[in-house]
Amino acid sequence: MRLMESIEELMTKLPPNLQQEVKDYARHLVEKEAKPRRKKLRLTWAGGLREFRDRYTSLELQEKSLGWWGD
Repeated sequence: MRLMESIEELMTKLPPNLQQEVKDYARHLVEKEAKPRRKKLRLTWAGGLREFRDRYTSLELQEKSLGWWGD
């Protein structure tokens, strides 16, 4: 076997069911690459609970924020 065989050459050596698997996987890779990349998380919310820091502990703020998210 040569070190660098083309995909076409390799495909001819596979049975039809595995050829289909290779095609499906290649299609999956193409679709995955075509999807837009997720944007990085922005921290624009940092300090958004500052007004509550004198009234609540950090744990209480965390619990309250989870409740607010659920509303």
